[in-house]
Amino acid sequence: SQPLGAQLLVLRGVALKLVFLLRACRQFPGCGNIVTFSQFLFIAVEGFIFEANFGRKKPAIPIRYYFIMVAMFFTVSVVNNYALNLNIAMPLHMIFRSGSLIASMALGIIILKKRYSVSKYTSIALVSLGIFTCTFMSAKQVASDSSLNEEDGLQVFLWWLLGIAALTFALLMSARMGIFQEMLYKQFGKHSKEALFYNHALPLPGFLLLAPNIYHHALLFSQSEPFQVPVIGLTLPIMWFYLFMNVITQYVCIRGVFILTTECTSLTVTLVVTLRKFVSLIFSILYFSNPFTAWHWLGTTFVFVGTLMYTEVWNSLGPFLARWRKRPKVE
Repeated sequence: SQPLGAQLLVLRGVALKLVFLLRACRQFPGCGNIVTFSQFLFIAVEGFIFEANFGRKKPAIPIRYYFIMVAMFFTVSVVNNYALNLNIAMPLHMIFRSGSLIASMALGIIILKKRYSVSKYTSIALVSLGIFTCTFMSAKQVASDSSLNEEDGLQVFLWWLLGIAALTFALLMSARMGIFQEMLYKQFGKHSKEALFYNHALPLPGFLLLAPNIYHHALLFSQSEPFQVPVIGLTLPIMWFYLFMNVITQYVCIRGVFILTTECTSLTVTLVVTLRKFVSLIFSILYFSNPFTAWHWLGTTFVFVGTLMYTEVWNSLGPFLARWRKRPKVE
């Protein structure tokens, strides 16, 4: 069925995307901007042709609202990428961004005056505890780096604190964008594919501010070792191959999420996104041997158990398990 295909698209897309992203980041840690720019450009061009019909189709939601949404979206993307330059390890980056439930709940209470059940608050407490555990243990690892003298160690730790502040800001801004988008959809109806196009097309001029960094990494990419692409036999610098494959797999992933939002319940979407984060986390640790202690594993468990509690997956599994127990036994 289409929803199942979408789930496989998301999980397959994120696993492949992570291979190419982490390989690029390992060789050039500051390459986040050129990666983001390439993803935005590809999705914008595809949307301009197939969604906007070369600019002839009028948007269903007034474009001024997209400009506000885009300012938030662009800020979140750039700040999240920049955090990787501030001594933030990729596993911690992923775990921290899993705290979107906390930020959404907090802003929902403040802005939309929402109230939640005890189980919701418990799940958020678990996620918070998990993120705190991983953050604290990573702080200890950074602070106790024996290869640094005291002055350098303090400087590294201060940069790490700035990275945590950047991730926190991005988390809150992302939650605020979600609330803004929710209010727009209530007013004008759901137009997810249109939003996907404008969220990627309108920020493109903003990348001019990052042009020197993008150009610098384009030169570095061009100087990387040559690589012969299988099947077609084309030879190009390996970093350009990684970038191209990352852009394609990112598009597959986003396309899968779009199909899910139109075909499945929000519970299914949340579960798939949670699995996506889990796959990303486990893959980055095992494939690239990132430092991950038992405390990190405990924190990660708290994050994902809390997320599953928040989605009330147990309530959905109850009727299924009851039917399974009542199935006729085959003699």
